[in-house]
Amino acid sequence: MNFEKLVSSIQTTSATLQQNAVKAVNIHLTLRNWLVGLYIVEYEQNGEDRAKYGQQLLSSLANEINIKGLSETNLKLCRQFYFVYPEILETLAPEYHNLLPFSIRQSLSDKLKLTDNDRDRIRQTVSDEFGMRGNTEYLKRLLLSCSFSHMVELIKLEQTKRNFYELLILKTTPTVRELQRQINTLTYERLGLSSNKELALEQIRNKITPEQSADLIKSHYFFEFLNINHPNLIEESELEQELISHLQEFILELGNGFCFEARQKRILIGDEYFFIDLVFYHRILKCHVLVELKTEKANHEHIGQLKTYINYYKKNFTLPNDNPPVGILLVTSQNKTLVEYAIADSDKDIFVSQYLLQLPDKEKLVTFIDEEIRNLEH
Repeated sequence: MNFEKLVSSIQTTSATLQQNAVKAVNIHLTLRNWLVGLYIVEYEQNGEDRAKYGQQLLSSLANEINIKGLSETNLKLCRQFYFVYPEILETLAPEYHNLLPFSIRQSLSDKLKLTDNDRDRIRQTVSDEFGMRGNTEYLKRLLLSCSFSHMVELIKLEQTKRNFYELLILKTTPTVRELQRQINTLTYERLGLSSNKELALEQIRNKITPEQSADLIKSHYFFEFLNINHPNLIEESELEQELISHLQEFILELGNGFCFEARQKRILIGDEYFFIDLVFYHRILKCHVLVELKTEKANHEHIGQLKTYINYYKKNFTLPNDNPPVGILLVTSQNKTLVEYAIADSDKDIFVSQYLLQLPDKEKLVTFIDEEIRNLEH
């Protein structure tokens, strides 16, 4: 072993074990908070003096225990966590059983004495009652993949949507902030519009940390935050103004890394002025992103116009360290065949996406999510 190998070995070992230590702390904090929720529910149901505290229970409890991270608000979250994920009980290792209330501990002890057939029957009952999350291996993987802060985001959601974001965590391991962004930008609803959901899920993974310009683009953009009651009557200038007025939500919907630069960017081509609807700079891919809004379906003239803007920007605004600009045409409807021919011979990054002012039906996601969870379990 030479000196460089010595340094590398120490750095790698330190980083690996520190990461494992953080993960272990996260798991134990998650289990602690689940157990706290269980204790509270058990007390609320069977506590000898529960009537004495009533609605002030959590406030009194937080003041008395005086433990960092277990404020009254967090105690409420712990209780909700237990209610949403009671089946975590099935994942607890035997060394944690002594932390359980006696009645629950006795019940687990009785289960350990059962035959394999009886145990399979009980597991199936749990699975039927709680959905596919009744599988202990699936739950263990989830607990290993996220922190309690992730769980706080999950417990706010109804079951099918929650199952989807559990799946997203297992497949993409997002940070808490990224998970919040995926929820806020309606990733679940967007998947419902995709005809190839496996591909859509893979694209979601790429968009969390984009590596190429195609990773920036979504097939559908949702502008439901504009609260437009008559989408068929809106004018382009009005839509643009509304998006600027809701710029924070708009950038959130566009994705990670977008920085706003200009609206109605005036450019001079020959002796004629043109105006680019919206200009962004993408800090991760280091390129300008030109956005054109249309309140009609896509046509070749729109694409030709965007090509012109991209060529102009590449020649007059792109710095030596920048990547070539990207164009996004947002339309109410795509003519996919026309778009395919219109951009087939182009060396420019031009993308045509549909935007919706209202959310789609969610029901068709249920079967896909259940199947994906089953695949993870086997």
